[in-house]
Order: sequence, then C-alpha cells, then structure tokens
Amino acid sequence: MADVRDVNLNRLAVFVAVVEAGSLTGAGERLGLAKTMVSKHMQRLEAEVGASLLVRTTRRLNVTEAGRTFYDASCLVLRAAEEGLSAIAGEVGPLRGTLRVNAPIDYGSLFVAPALVEMRRAHPELEVDLQCVDQYVDLVGEGIDVAIRLGRLADSNYRAVKIGEFVKWMVASPAVAGADGEHTELATLAGMPYVAVATLPRPLSVALEHRDGRKDSLRYPSAFLTNTATACRAATLAGGGVALLTDFSIAHDVAAGRLVRLLDGWTTAPASIQAIFPATKFPSRKVRVLIDAVRAQWEATAGARSEVV
Repeated sequence: MADVRDVNLNRLAVFVAVVEAGSLTGAGERLGLAKTMVSKHMQRLEAEVGASLLVRTTRRLNVTEAGRTFYDASCLVLRAAEEGLSAIAGEVGPLRGTLRVNAPIDYGSLFVAPALVEMRRAHPELEVDLQCVDQYVDLVGEGIDVAIRLGRLADSNYRAVKIGEFVKWMVASPAVAGADGEHTELATLAGMPYVAVATLPRPLSVALEHRDGRKDSLRYPSAFLTNTATACRAATLAGGGVALLTDFSIAHDVAAGRLVRLLDGWTTAPASIQAIFPATKFPSRKVRVLIDAVRAQWEATAGARSEVV
C-alpha cells in the first residue's frame, strides 16, 4: 500500500480538476497549466498511489473504479484544507476557493443565485458552483459545501441553520378560478383539476389550516403530475388546474393577477427553510457568509409576500 508521505498532495487538486472537467485539456484551462503538464502530474500521481486512476483513449477519458474512490477522498482532503485555511484566516480578508451549493430549482433561482452574485461582487476570487435540483443529494459524496432544504429534515449528521419559513397557497389561473375564486370552498376545489409535484411524499393530498385554527384536508384521485415545482407553476399559469404552491414562488404572480389565491385565510402549516452542511471541526466562513446572504435575500422579499396574505 502506498504511503501518504510518498504522494505529492498538490497533485490531488490537479486530479480533481481532471475528473470534473472530463479531460486533461479542460483541467489545464481551469488550472492555467499546459495539457502536457497536467498529463505528467497524472502519470506521477498514479505512480505514487500505485494504481491506475484514469483510462485514456484517443476519443475520451474515463475514471477507473479506483480513480472514483480516490476522487471522493481527494475532495474531502481539499475541502478540509480549505476549511483549515479559512479558520486560520479568521473573519477578514477576501474569500477564495470554490463554494459548491445545492438548492431546489425554484428557491435556488429566486434567492440563492442572487445571493451568490452578491457574494462574488464582494469576493471576486471566490469560485461558485450552484447546482439546482429538486432531489436531495449526498453532500459529502457530491462534494457539496452547503445545501438549502425546504420543509422537515430527515435525521442526519449534517448541521443545520434556519433561514426562514414558508407556507403554501392554493392558487389557480383567473380562467380556472373564476370571478369569485378567492372565496371558493374546499369541497368545491375537490372537483377541480389538480396540478401537483410528483416527487412530494403525498402529491395528491392537501392538508390546510385556517388562521383561526381550523384544519381541513382533501385528496385528489388524479392530477397533472410533474417532477419540479417550477413546471408545476408553469402548468398552473397555463390553466392546468388548481395547485398548492409555495408563497415565495408565486407571490409576484398573485400580486400581478396572473394567479388567484383560493381559500382566503387557508395555508399549509409553516415549514422551515434551512441551510445544511457537513459537520466539520472548522466551520467554513464561506458557508456562513452564504447563509447570511441568502437570509438577506429572503428578508428583503418578506413585505411582498405579506401584502398578498
């Protein structure tokens, strides 16, 4: 087995860049190195670790099984080094390195992306990798520094910081809602076409509570199903039916009259918006700055959401 003292740890950054870029040329462009130098680093790294990490052909570059395992370990080493440097640097000075963020498509587009733009204005040496998907990912396995999660969190070893709360409203396009849409009764909605996000645990069920404490629910036998909240909103705007959508994603549509809020006074129970990140010995300053920036973006729109309650 190779000894860590025989491995040039600087080559780990080159190896990670090769895997993520998918080619020696792409890694060289990212690192500012010639392709021949990148190739030489990879040859020497393979000799140092005693294993084949990459398979090169004339048309493509593939990562071996050993290479994939070593890539995951290399990401952890580099992240730990970045966190240690951040801790030593203290609370002043520009942020550097790469910040990898995961967020739901709608919340990531509306709040996380603008927050990251503001961060880069203040810290131009910071590299950003924002991944917006509506499925949960393994933070450690995917090399994610921080993820935004909506709703209840499953038990895990991740650390969590609350950013805010949201609720969902029953809404429809004016054509579907009718002139008195905001006064529609829950029983009436049960007979209307429904648009839902298929990835939710119970996509056909609606559980609501009134501001006076009353609770009620209904279940649709079928629905127009889609795998993202963004597509669900688009289908609702197009007149596909009624939908249960997050207040932050549709407040501007309701204010502009593109959607009508149904069931005056009824919402889902408040749910949390949280930032989660791997528990580490050295809390990342980049993560803390991002959380503050996202929270500022969220609070800046609080007034717009409350105006249509």
